[in-house]
Amino acid sequence: MSGLRVLITNYLLDGRTGSEMYVYDLALALAARGHTPLVYSPAPGTLASELSRRGVEVAGSLAELSGPPDIVHGQHTEAALDSLLHFRDAPGIYVCHDATHPVDTPPLFPRILRHVAVDHNCKERVEKAKVPAERIRVIYNSVDLARFVPRGPLPARPARALLFSNYATERTHLGAVREACARAGLPLDVIGTGVGKPSPAPEKVIGGYDLVFAKARCALESLAVGTPVILCDFRGVGAMVTTAELEEFRRWNFGARLLRRPLDPEILRGEIARYDAIDAGAVSRRIRSVAGLDDQVDRLVALYREVIAEWQRVPRASRRKEDRAAASAKRSARPRTPVRFRDRMRGVPLLGPGLVAVKRSVFGPHVHA
Repeated sequence: MSGLRVLITNYLLDGRTGSEMYVYDLALALAARGHTPLVYSPAPGTLASELSRRGVEVAGSLAELSGPPDIVHGQHTEAALDSLLHFRDAPGIYVCHDATHPVDTPPLFPRILRHVAVDHNCKERVEKAKVPAERIRVIYNSVDLARFVPRGPLPARPARALLFSNYATERTHLGAVREACARAGLPLDVIGTGVGKPSPAPEKVIGGYDLVFAKARCALESLAVGTPVILCDFRGVGAMVTTAELEEFRRWNFGARLLRRPLDPEILRGEIARYDAIDAGAVSRRIRSVAGLDDQVDRLVALYREVIAEWQRVPRASRRKEDRAAASAKRSARPRTPVRFRDRMRGVPLLGPGLVAVKRSVFGPHVHA
């Protein structure tokens, strides 16, 4: 089959958050298969430049793109809709990465023929948006197995721990994790933008530790390497990922839905005590058998072709109907709490993180899984 021109959107391409790295991995994987990925972000930055250096066409303006796509792989409501309105003859899919944030509100738009949820938390959001069930797919997040290779054997007892999170700071969950590790006699290192130690190549770091505190993508990458993971971030504490819970935890992307306990060092120390090197090896083998990037890309490409074929048969909506649908969806996708207000709340000594949590419960989180 001939290669496809796939336009991938994301509102930001400057850091290494989950949705940004999803775009990065997908674009390179599509190019390696002979397709032509095009990437649009209204706020391009460091990651956009890195993709460009690797030969992917990236634009901060839709007018800069070399030509129309065969399909729009939409992420983030406004960027996706702007792309579909600019390229009026292209159908689209929409991929929901966040279960609460307005910027990732699933848009009801005539040419979006499939909605993809990266886990069942996001699937619930898509269903609540009244997307017909036959148009919904779940395609879990994946890990590039060529980059995240298996580590050597784990020790019987953990000797070094890593907190792997862009959101770990003294104001969030770093203090609780540090105290838990101190009580367990476990040295702790931290990587992530929140502490000024971003890691552009975490695959070179993870294998040097025997235990990782992480969630979502960071957790998935650590499990693929073979390092045990305790689910944790500023929202709260989850559990050690074991073979008994693996399938259920993957349904929720090892993410926020599973972080139901408070950030208590004793709770974290209890999870550290569950360390099991043999079980961790079994978890890693399972992840590597079901969560590879190649399988995810296979499913997405098949979905692109399905949507393109369907688009040839379905009646076209009027330009006016599309414009009205896009305007309505964009209004729903505008955040209701300014970022500056969030930052002011977080800065209140002692109470700051609690105030942010209250805000998040009402308005949804600012960050993306």
